[in-house]
Amino acid sequence: MSIGRKFSIVIKGLILSYAVTGILLAVLAFLVYKFQLTESVADIAIIAIYVIVTFMGAFIIGKKIKEQKFLWGLLLGFLYILIISAVAMLIGEAFQVVSTANLTTAALCIGGGLLGGMLS
Repeated sequence: MSIGRKFSIVIKGLILSYAVTGILLAVLAFLVYKFQLTESVADIAIIAIYVIVTFMGAFIIGKKIKEQKFLWGLLLGFLYILIISAVAMLIGEAFQVVSTANLTTAALCIGGGLLGGMLS
């Protein structure tokens, strides 16, 4: 399989991951509204969603690529958090790259992708 084909699979995995993220965040927004969940609970749920979808996306692309699956999963996790960070900066969110919470979230997303690729 060519490198271009593999990268195409990663892009499709990213698109799927973002689609599932959108659905899960909409469900979370409803739950926050309906049950008046606290901000800390919502923050934890958002991070959990990020990790779950990077794992899922990497697992799927690992099944399709079948070679060096952990590296492709790692790439998916890295690109996922990179794009989310770029979008946050573009919309003017007060985003500090070096904050502990952001670094932890980035590590969890990359780790989720790595694990998804490894277990596929």
